[in-house]
Amino acid sequence: MERRTIGATALDVGAVGLGCMPMNWAYGRSEQRGDRSLRAVHAALDAGVSLLDTADMYGPFTNELLLGRVLKERRADVFVSTKCGLLVGDGHVVANGRPEYVRRACDASLRRLQTDVLDLYLLHRADPEVPVEETWGAMAGLVAAGKVRALGLSAVGVRRTRRSRTGDLYEGTIRQLARVQQEFPVAAVQAELSVWAPEALARLLPWCAARGVGLLAAMPLGSGFLTGTLTPGGGFEPDDPRARHPRFTAEMMAANQPLVAGLRRVAARHGEGVTAAQVALAWVLAQGRHVVPVPGTKRERWAVENAKAAGLRLTDGDLAELAALPAPRESWDQRD
Repeated sequence: MERRTIGATALDVGAVGLGCMPMNWAYGRSEQRGDRSLRAVHAALDAGVSLLDTADMYGPFTNELLLGRVLKERRADVFVSTKCGLLVGDGHVVANGRPEYVRRACDASLRRLQTDVLDLYLLHRADPEVPVEETWGAMAGLVAAGKVRALGLSAVGVRRTRRSRTGDLYEGTIRQLARVQQEFPVAAVQAELSVWAPEALARLLPWCAARGVGLLAAMPLGSGFLTGTLTPGGGFEPDDPRARHPRFTAEMMAANQPLVAGLRRVAARHGEGVTAAQVALAWVLAQGRHVVPVPGTKRERWAVENAKAAGLRLTDGDLAELAALPAPRESWDQRD
């Protein structure tokens, strides 16, 4: 697989990563089985994937425990990225950015992942009660202690209903990044980026490119929608976040089918076996050499298919056709 470098220290990773959250958190919990997930991880590594993305809150904790079984056997093959800063309670999630907590969380993640060092440690959310510089300083101390190689920040929780007056979805994130960058270098930012969620292209991606910061593209397949395997109105399990997501109503899924149709047309031009999902990932890869899509899955079949997208090269005509697709529709409540 093609390799890419992220961050000023040129961290080396496979061009396509693996999001491990679905294996133990949120999506389709009735289908979450450790043995199947382990096969998916090993298949992805065999296909050239190296970046495994997790967090202590996934489970909570069980996703890191699962990956620890992999790292124990194949640490040299893995670039492990995990996150801290969110605590899971009974039906709610709260941020915790206190330095003492960050240090404890890192040690706990190291134990669960069965490794001596984390390749990338991300702040999952900033704690509104703690200056982000204090949290970041504690994380920088983990680098100095040799427990972490590089630091990053997650902006996945940014909501489309919370745009700034300028209309830039990531304006607040960029301000936050500028603050922590003064304390210790940011190696990577994780943010949603896909054909149906392109907002990061406006300012966040250029900000990263200008500073040598990698962008880990979360949800590059639109939480499964861009694969073309979801049926409008097909329903989701009650604890699946898509069951409550405005873009996953039957009406909105039907309205956004032109996006899937466009991906399929491009895929058909690239030969038998090329899928809409692979075209969606190739589109993300085409946005810059510092971009690494991190599609999530718990199935071996999709892990291998996603990895193969690293070898798909879209033409200028392909990219122009995808750029001309109708803008994604959504039913978010836009009231202030």
